[in-house]
Amino acid sequence: MAKDAIALLKDDHETVKKLLKKLTETTTRATKKRQDLLGKIAKELEIHTTIEEEIFYPAFKAADGKEHDVLNYEAIEEHRAVDKLVLPDLQKTDPGTDQFSGRAKVLRELVEHHADEEEESMFPKARKTLSKTKLKELGSKMEERKSELKKKL
Repeated sequence: MAKDAIALLKDDHETVKKLLKKLTETTTRATKKRQDLLGKIAKELEIHTTIEEEIFYPAFKAADGKEHDVLNYEAIEEHRAVDKLVLPDLQKTDPGTDQFSGRAKVLRELVEHHADEEEESMFPKARKTLSKTKLKELGSKMEERKSELKKKL
């Protein structure tokens, strides 16, 4: 049986948090491990942000437009900061340097802040304004889209 949308997104958050923790615990000598972890993190983040922006956020916003607008746009901007600035910068950084360590830590902090904010603010509001049936329906759509993206990436 499909998970509801919020459970699915929380699972994604946990997956990425664990990968980021592993990445930030590596040393400058673990260049191959750092590259592998960063590749996994980039893929997970791309899939996660895509399903949120294509499926979850529009449904969240439509459920209570004005009330949800600020949370919706803030979340999109946080995605943009990670996807367009922090992650590409980290991917260009030599994994054998302390600079990589610092940038990985910043990425971890941004992603954890974003996930925590969604879980503490956005998701409770979504549970109040979206029915259980709608959340299940969104979860199914999101799982289907995740499968498509995993095949592509």
